[in-house]
Amino acid sequence: MPTLTRTVQSHCEAGRAFAYLCDFENAVEWDSGTVRCTRTSGDGGPGTIYHNLSRFVGRQVELDYTVESVAEPQFVIVGRNATATSRDTIVVTPRDEGCEVVYRADFTFTGVARFLGPIMQVFLERLGDATARTLGEALDRQ
Repeated sequence: MPTLTRTVQSHCEAGRAFAYLCDFENAVEWDSGTVRCTRTSGDGGPGTIYHNLSRFVGRQVELDYTVESVAEPQFVIVGRNATATSRDTIVVTPRDEGCEVVYRADFTFTGVARFLGPIMQVFLERLGDATARTLGEALDRQ
């Protein structure tokens, strides 16, 4: 199961950063792969569903994400489609001058895609590096 973890430092206050990241529609601003993210049900709390369209390895990928938990400092959301599940955990910790965000995504692939896991790790690492940059920039604008 491929896993991707990135840690980002920001000047953004932790409470503000947490609220911004928990509104997953904001992923279009901070996730380098996200093209569109729309809340389709719920109020942002557990059970809320977001439809996400992303670019990955030259393809458009759609996932429906369901909020699993929202309890500051941690937010967990799970995205699924026919070939993949992504369990994303975001932890926001206050620092003297802003916050630290740890973003972890655990991927499970099914069907033929499960054989591509080791190859996908290379592409996921690139996506993780790009997202760490855009995440830090987006938080610093808050």
